[in-house]
Amino acid sequence: MKLLCVVAAIGCLLAPPAQANKSSEDTRCKCICPPYRNLSGHIYNQNVSQKDCNCLRVVEPMPVDAEAYCLLCECQYEERSSTTIKVTIILYLSVVGALLLYLAFLMLVDPLIRKPDAYTEQLHSAEEEEDARSTAAAGASLGGPRADSVLGRVEGAQQRWKLQVREQRKTVFDRQKMLS
Repeated sequence: MKLLCVVAAIGCLLAPPAQANKSSEDTRCKCICPPYRNLSGHIYNQNVSQKDCNCLRVVEPMPVDAEAYCLLCECQYEERSSTTIKVTIILYLSVVGALLLYLAFLMLVDPLIRKPDAYTEQLHSAEEEEDARSTAAAGASLGGPRADSVLGRVEGAQQRWKLQVREQRKTVFDRQKMLS
């Protein structure tokens, strides 16, 4: 709610005071003229009042046979509210900024709020103990100075992988026997 009040206050400060006549960027007369004889098609824009929005006042330079050319042109008066556009953009940026602040707040506070789960800690500690045992077994089987080298670690990882593959094959074949 406070954010909405702040945005409304900023919108009121940035919005220009109401004027009797609109700025030249907010209104225009747009004439779209197709190709005609030796003239290529063209779009003409000019800031004129709504009653003066016609081909004779907007198209410059005017060709020699102006009346025939103007019959082909389509002119329409366009009006927009730049104040509404500004307020919409300010609201959009305010919402995005608030969401980014909320994201930063959650990223800072979440680790403090979240407590570690006892069950997941037990699983992680069991996995670490199992990894330590398999590494020790691989190191004992290799023996000597090779256990500390890079090659020794690679061989240990290879042995663990082979053991995992054997266990997977065993469980797959056991399941297959149970299903058949």
